[in-house]
Amino acid sequence: MAGVTAPIFSRTSQYRLAAPLLLGGCAPGVLDPAGPVGVGDRLVLLNSLAIMLAIVVPTILATLAFAWWFRAGNTRAEYRPDFAYSGRLELLVWSIPALVVIFLGGVAWIGSHDLDPSQPLASKVAPIRVDVVALDWKWLFVYPDQGIASINRVVAPVGVPVSFRITSATVMNSLFVPQLGGQIYAMAGMETKLHLQADKPGSYRGLSAHYSGKGFPGMTFRMDAVSPEQFAGWVAGAKAGGPVLDRAGYLALLKDSEDVKPYTYRAVPPGLFDAVVKDSGTLSAKRAKDGRQQ
Repeated sequence: MAGVTAPIFSRTSQYRLAAPLLLGGCAPGVLDPAGPVGVGDRLVLLNSLAIMLAIVVPTILATLAFAWWFRAGNTRAEYRPDFAYSGRLELLVWSIPALVVIFLGGVAWIGSHDLDPSQPLASKVAPIRVDVVALDWKWLFVYPDQGIASINRVVAPVGVPVSFRITSATVMNSLFVPQLGGQIYAMAGMETKLHLQADKPGSYRGLSAHYSGKGFPGMTFRMDAVSPEQFAGWVAGAKAGGPVLDRAGYLALLKDSEDVKPYTYRAVPPGLFDAVVKDSGTLSAKRAKDGRQQ
């Protein structure tokens, strides 16, 4: 028609163009795994969801069908005000939830044993050992075999298991890399274990999944999965520069700090992790309540 200009994009096209912008704000998580433990965690979640939907969906449909059948205008619906008991209905009401609980319990039982965080991952290559110390509000990662350490960054070769020993020099925290596996707690005076592996190159977000004070939101780190050559180069670079993690350096780490950028230490004293566990965090945890230094 004269005088009418057709829009360049239809409304549908505009929605399609806007969708990637909205989805771009979604960070990868447990449903986008990048390692064997993460894949197993996702399978447990999806199996559990399917089992629960097996009762939720029929219940919703039955509710809608019930409301439609017993509507005021349906003369075929039988009005039974004296109805009190039905053996078939009783069997249905109790058997289906019982089966759901049994199936969910089976999935949880099998999955929790197959994905036991303290159980080493099956692999033909030796794992990379990393000792982890939770601090206020940062993560210390010590590589005992390489003799280096890093703050808020883990680097490991692709396809190589990483064996974590975890403790805390302050209040309770929780180490969690959503795309690679489940979380495990870090507690003063205790040692927990976690085994993860990245099968795809990339940089994966890690965080503390347990509130630990005002700096908690920034207590994040990156776990970078790189080639063996890149890992060797990173280790060599760490040894070539950076400070030494001596007693003075460790005491400095115990001080509160937020949103700390990653950096490395070129040397670490042997037995640091065991000393932190035996110390039970007395240098900081005894002065901390609810994550706030007193």
